[in-house]
Amino acid sequence: MDTQKNTRRNFVKIAGAAATGIMVGCAVEKNGGIPSRLSGARYRGDYAAPKLDTVRCAFIGVGARGSGHNSQIAEIEGTEVVAICDLYEDLAKKAQDKSVKAGGGTRHKNIKLYYENADSWKQMLREVKPDMVVIATPWKLHAPMAIEAMKAGAHAFVEVPLALTNEELWDIVDTSETTGKHCMMMENVNYGREELIYLNMCRQGLIGELLHAEASYIHELRGQMKSERSTGSWRTYHYASRDGNLYPTHGLGPVAQYMNLARGDDNFGRLVSYSTPGRGRELYAKERFPADHKWNKIDFKGGDMNTSIIKTNLGRTVMVQWDETSPRPYSRHNLIQGTKGTLAGFPNRVALEGGVEGATENHHKWAEGEQLEALFAKYEHPLYKRLGELAKKMGGHGGMDFIMRYRMIECLRLGQPLDQNVYEGAFWSAVSPLSEKSVAEDGAPQVFPDFTRGEWKNTKPLGIVS
Repeated sequence: MDTQKNTRRNFVKIAGAAATGIMVGCAVEKNGGIPSRLSGARYRGDYAAPKLDTVRCAFIGVGARGSGHNSQIAEIEGTEVVAICDLYEDLAKKAQDKSVKAGGGTRHKNIKLYYENADSWKQMLREVKPDMVVIATPWKLHAPMAIEAMKAGAHAFVEVPLALTNEELWDIVDTSETTGKHCMMMENVNYGREELIYLNMCRQGLIGELLHAEASYIHELRGQMKSERSTGSWRTYHYASRDGNLYPTHGLGPVAQYMNLARGDDNFGRLVSYSTPGRGRELYAKERFPADHKWNKIDFKGGDMNTSIIKTNLGRTVMVQWDETSPRPYSRHNLIQGTKGTLAGFPNRVALEGGVEGATENHHKWAEGEQLEALFAKYEHPLYKRLGELAKKMGGHGGMDFIMRYRMIECLRLGQPLDQNVYEGAFWSAVSPLSEKSVAEDGAPQVFPDFTRGEWKNTKPLGIVS
């Protein structure tokens, strides 16, 4: 691919026209720093790609996370696994065996394996030309792999985050708009049972006008530092060299869809961010590794806890926290507050003006635990009604992983818009680079790029998918 690196200051972009057969022209600066849409590109907010009777699937990265994508997608009707790529031969072959078994020995018969070197995925794209590519690799590889997959004619489905920099996010958006290929960041938490119920409650107006949300990813993961070829082997270096909100999307994705951010009603405006000092990982390394170990030779720059506040165009607020270091219970907060009540998670709680029928008399007390059973049954999301039992059987974070993967395939086969568009993945992921800049500038406000170029106003809110 012949791609010239550039900065968004000049907005002059040379895309791989020779590789894609598409003339994209140049983007020029306008509207206070928003690049113009590339020649021949189209907005993809509500985009529905042509139907695929059978989705030919390829996978890049089948380790801790990718193996789950591979094995479950291979189970879903209408799929054919055509290629698997990984740096490790044993992981690629193990994924191949699982795919063949999932297909009953007949559906996934001609799976090509690629594991010779770090560029084998490029060879795979050229030779196999899949319909969709699932990317579950270290973060720095997400953007280049997604861009090349789309240019090769495949829809790209990428693990979180979508990319590491705003420039990479713009490149992903431009490529999707130019090629007509989906690029979905696979935010699985949007498909959790409670998240789907709360989405339905918000759509039904149960808590009135939405004003404030709280989202987090608080998950003590210091033990990953012990891994030699899995997540901790590369993610730990991010904790050492970056200071900001590095993993915002698990908490942010659901509340952003409750609030219809980037979908007709409102959009991300600006962000301020602060981090605590970084202490936990240095202490953990000293206590659990030899003095000459690699983790005791680096300076952990990133704060243990980051708190970011987003202000939307309408003046609504979202608090986003991230902490993978501190010894405390797991939480995503998942709180959405409106003029008539509040929904919250971890643990699940509901407070409504006038009380929750059969549970509380007023909003001064939470309805929780068994008190929520009748309310949750009333607002159970139709998608979970249809797939919930199968999802629990298939597994994956309580079934949310399977529902997400099923919907990815279902939308491609039916020619429907995806539940999460490329712009949402870009906005949610942009929290990380914006927070890093805000922290470095002592909490100075950072403006979100408008990846939709104003088209969010014309994008339909996510419906209650049945």
